[in-house]
Amino acid sequence: TYWNSTGFLAWLYNESPVKDTVVVNDRWGSGIPCQHGGFYTCTDHYNPGHLVEHKWENCFTIDKHSWGYIRTSGANDYLTIQEILNQIITTVSTGGNILINVGPTSYGKIAPIFEERLRQMGSWLKVNGEAIYSSIPWKYQNDTINSNVWYTSSKDKQYVYACLLVWSKDTTEIMLGAPISSGSTRVTLLGSDVGPLKWHSIISSGGIIIDVSNIKTYSLASDWAWVFKLENVSGSELITKKRKKYYIDN
Repeated sequence: TYWNSTGFLAWLYNESPVKDTVVVNDRWGSGIPCQHGGFYTCTDHYNPGHLVEHKWENCFTIDKHSWGYIRTSGANDYLTIQEILNQIITTVSTGGNILINVGPTSYGKIAPIFEERLRQMGSWLKVNGEAIYSSIPWKYQNDTINSNVWYTSSKDKQYVYACLLVWSKDTTEIMLGAPISSGSTRVTLLGSDVGPLKWHSIISSGGIIIDVSNIKTYSLASDWAWVFKLENVSGSELITKKRKKYYIDN
């Protein structure tokens, strides 16, 4: 272990003032990552793409090559806002936390390209934050037929959020394979003033098809990644958090 870390952890969890609330990652010894810790980080940019039973975190940096500031970096050396939102959505959908790094200059300044990305994230979360903050994984993470859709759920289990990463030009319908509709299913698009959207069931396999023919993407409050809010859909065996693990409610 590093720096007598086991001794420090014993004090931290048993005697420290924060012993009942503290959480520790898995970076405190050789062979520890992805094996021991209050939450796993495993490696930088860890994103398994599926639900992980133990709590975990995706640590990544907006500069693709460095956690610090490199003054010679070009535009292509930074993650785009689409790439960042892809990481956020897929991580939260599969039960992970997000840690996003920006490297300040030697003067402690945040470079304009980092500022732009942070402001873009803020504007997106202002519209779509309810699908991210205080959400829990749903029964499905990635849609069964539309690989560009990832799901989260509200903690009270009233809503399922279908996060669409790619909206192709001239698309008039969005097909979702995982949600099963009911007579009272209601579908809205966060950031849209169109109101409840028309939809119909996929009779052969379940799922729903959402009519988006009346929506113009250029008029939406969100420019990247779009969130459909689904109410009264089945698949109510939601995955919820209990004692730092996940279980399926019956």
